[in-house]
Amino acid sequence: MKYESIYSQIYVLKTEEVTLTKVVAVNGSPKMEKGNTAKILTPFLDGMQNAGAVVELFYARRLNVKPCDGEFYCWNKKPGECYIQDSMQLLYPKLCEADILVLATPVYVPLPGEMQNLINRIVPLMDPVLKRRNGRTRARFRADVKIRKFVLVSSSGWWEMGNFGTVLRIVKELAKDCNVEFAGALLRPHAQFMAENKEKAETIFEAARQAGYQLVKEGRMSRDFLKIIGQPLISEEKWWRK
Repeated sequence: MKYESIYSQIYVLKTEEVTLTKVVAVNGSPKMEKGNTAKILTPFLDGMQNAGAVVELFYARRLNVKPCDGEFYCWNKKPGECYIQDSMQLLYPKLCEADILVLATPVYVPLPGEMQNLINRIVPLMDPVLKRRNGRTRARFRADVKIRKFVLVSSSGWWEMGNFGTVLRIVKELAKDCNVEFAGALLRPHAQFMAENKEKAETIFEAARQAGYQLVKEGRMSRDFLKIIGQPLISEEKWWRK
């Protein structure tokens, strides 16, 4: 298909199983497949594929996603329909059919622009009926949206894990607003140093692969795998001297 060749990279596992886990992943890194975010995302998706999932990967930079203009046409006039004609019209049906949505992004201030636009444009997938849950006004996905889990994959150039705080909070809050599970985060600080420590990098990639496999097979990711992915590659003192 023309759309698939331009906008997406598709991993399909041939299997005789009738029910497959469907995964949509969006890589918001401007560096796309060459960035540090992709170095963690790729083995993670490979692990999901090896577990029997059908995985479809999109690069936000290759999509034409315009900003939400706040008209709320998708809520007030025609619920579920966005009148902006761009790449989201191709993405919406794929999101509706996915069981797991993986959002992958480097830490900016707080997100790359294309990724922020895409997240804002998820609103048409929500039911325009607000409810109060645990003291907060929340929405939820429409009944025809199958997404049940969100996962964050993120990389940062800064040394400390705390630098992921805002990005992590955004995705967790989005999951609550959609009334779905936040299944966890693969966080890689000072990611640029993976190239200098190939042995540890391979351990990190294998942990990402195992986390993806486990998520599909068991519906969860081990904290041990996530800890390996985020392990220090250099001391904070040495980081400051670089």
